[in-house]
Amino acid sequence: MIGHIVLWTLKPEAEGKSAAENAAAMQSMLEALPAVIDVIQDFHVSTRMVATNMEVEVLLFSTFSSEEDLETYQKHPEHQKCVEFIRSVVASRKFVDYYF
Repeated sequence: MIGHIVLWTLKPEAEGKSAAENAAAMQSMLEALPAVIDVIQDFHVSTRMVATNMEVEVLLFSTFSSEEDLETYQKHPEHQKCVEFIRSVVASRKFVDYYF
């Protein structure tokens, strides 16, 4: 299994909206992906952090059966639509892919 975690810090304002509004839009867009990308095993998006030592507005935790499935997800047209929007509102992105 492959775990895929992404942490985003958003611009204070982008696309005419606040960071909170864009975080909600990201969450909605991302949460629609499991219904259309069948290689996703587990998928959680949060904009409500309990504790962190870094500035993060959106967190994604997902799992896949293999690296090939992760690559399929990343290249999927619906995921790419999310990526296009996310790039326009994100100030920074951190991620980690790991085996478990």
